[in-house]
Amino acid sequence: MSRGKRKTPDAVTLGFESDCVTVPVEAVLPVRALSASVKSSRKYRQITASINEVGLVEPPVVTRSPGEEDTYMLLDGHIRIEVLKDLGIERVECLISTDDEAFTYNKRISRLAPIQEHKMIRKAIERGVSEEKIALALDLNPRSIVRKAKLLDGICEEAVGILKDKHCATAVFEILRKMKAMRQIEAAELMMNANNYSPAYISAILAGTPQAQLVDTKKPKKMRGITPEAMARMERELARLQEGITSIQDSYGQDHLQLTVIKGYLGKLLGNARIVRYLMQHRPEFLTEFQAITEMTSAPPTELE
Repeated sequence: MSRGKRKTPDAVTLGFESDCVTVPVEAVLPVRALSASVKSSRKYRQITASINEVGLVEPPVVTRSPGEEDTYMLLDGHIRIEVLKDLGIERVECLISTDDEAFTYNKRISRLAPIQEHKMIRKAIERGVSEEKIALALDLNPRSIVRKAKLLDGICEEAVGILKDKHCATAVFEILRKMKAMRQIEAAELMMNANNYSPAYISAILAGTPQAQLVDTKKPKKMRGITPEAMARMERELARLQEGITSIQDSYGQDHLQLTVIKGYLGKLLGNARIVRYLMQHRPEFLTEFQAITEMTSAPPTELE
């Protein structure tokens, strides 16, 4: 019995060419126009300061223009290219994408979260880069760099793991630091479940935190405009809220699946004109509720640019 030839697996399609290329800045053609206000924005000043201080860190992403050998379409890095033009820099190193869909590429970009930024700053400091030089590169006050470098001081690893890719203000970590480790984890979970990472929300959680769960158990909490009685009531309400969240977590997935199936089934029913007529004549209250269920939509998650 002859042994058949082993089938060669299909080659993996790479998203980018293996090597960067250095091209004239003028050969890179933007796929969208920048608004007039961009050059006065903080982001534009930060990128300009960074290129002036340490050079271009992240290469723009381009794709080869079909039918034109020395022309490239710009997929990502429009502000960087504009800054290079303003600085009189004539050549730029680019990453060549094999996907010419700018929309597809930009969908995959994830903006830098504060914890990720903290880790980058800490790594730069460990490599010997001074805080002043980092501040110049990011167009920030040196004191801001110090605060960002110390962002996670006093924050437990579990809470960091929950918030590692979340866009939290620096004030959120300053408030978390006032809580003990277990309470930090609970607070991080509350923020994640509510999809709310604002200083106002974590301040409310702090107000509802029992004194025994604070780092300084002897120093009484002081919240502007909130009486001790109201604070005690907030603690009780927050405790009940946490119990409620814990109780539904286990069944949430199954409940969501069932509701999705029900919504789909009702949608098919209401697509039948005879059934709709019958409900209108005999059970109009059912028809109203069924229509409300089929029209329900989940709120899309907010994306920070």
